[in-house]
Amino acid sequence: QVQLVESGGGLVQAGGSLRLSCAASGRTFSMYAMGWFRQAPGKEREFVAAVSRSGGSNHYADSFKGRFTISRDNAKNTVYLQMNTLKPEDTAVYYCAARPLDVSTNVAAYAYWGQGTQVTVSS
Repeated sequence: QVQLVESGGGLVQAGGSLRLSCAASGRTFSMYAMGWFRQAPGKEREFVAAVSRSGGSNHYADSFKGRFTISRDNAKNTVYLQMNTLKPEDTAVYYCAARPLDVSTNVAAYAYWGQGTQVTVSS
């Protein structure tokens, strides 16, 4: 089992950047693929990015390619989401999630979730 705590959200102007962090508990962090998802008010939770257990393979939803970068540091039990050129439509609660073994873009495939961190982008 793994517990996840996100941080790094906040208020930023359009065009700005934020880096989200997700700290995981436990000694088996490297056994989990990690994902970032987001949920805007009135919308379903959507996939943003995922990274393999080793960090050697990244996956992005098309909307975020070139703007967002996912990475992980297994020595620090942490996964990151660097978000650049933010837009007002990026406003949402951002969640990190973990699943054993392989990466997935499917919300339902992830068993472990953090509490979320709010990102608000002003125009």
